[in-house]
Amino acid sequence: MARAYGGISPEQRKAERRAKLLQAGLQLFTGAGFAATRISELCTEAGVSTRNFYEEFASKEDLLRDLHDLINATAFAQVRTALSELETADVAIRITTLLDVFVHSVTADPRAPRLNYVEAVGVNAEIEQQHVRWVNTWAEFIESEALRAAATGVAPRRSYRLTAIALVGAITGLLREWQAHRPPLAVDEIAVEIRELMLAAILRSR
Repeated sequence: MARAYGGISPEQRKAERRAKLLQAGLQLFTGAGFAATRISELCTEAGVSTRNFYEEFASKEDLLRDLHDLINATAFAQVRTALSELETADVAIRITTLLDVFVHSVTADPRAPRLNYVEAVGVNAEIEQQHVRWVNTWAEFIESEALRAAATGVAPRRSYRLTAIALVGAITGLLREWQAHRPPLAVDEIAVEIRELMLAAILRSR
């Protein structure tokens, strides 16, 4: 059994190295760009050895995939928690809450949208498959909120599958524009645009 060193267990050291590499990836992939970043540079930024890198990740693509998944999973968990604690069935309040929490999560660190919607696009088949899984996850979540609104008579009873997929695409496009725009756009502008778009799409008649 491995012994603790300096009061820190091997498991803690491993977790700390992984966290440092994830932060290094976020910094360099959104700065120099994913394609231009070398594993040696990631190790220097994180303050770890190349051996440590390969103990955690098989490649820099593997690191990128983990970052992409972490950004989405964090936002999704925060949104689900916020809505589970919301007792009202009012669709406007629920959609506003959903989007406020989501936008805050993915824009709290301006590097996150760039990594998610620019650097992680088209890198390899595995990341593309993960992207599709997250599109479907978000679309199903939006669809469930639309069907909740329909069940209360606020929205029409219809299939919302295509509407939800279209909304995920629109939200992705707006966040890509937000991270690229110079001078920076106000986060509130993006949040309002997404909210109005989603409400209009869900509440529209057939």
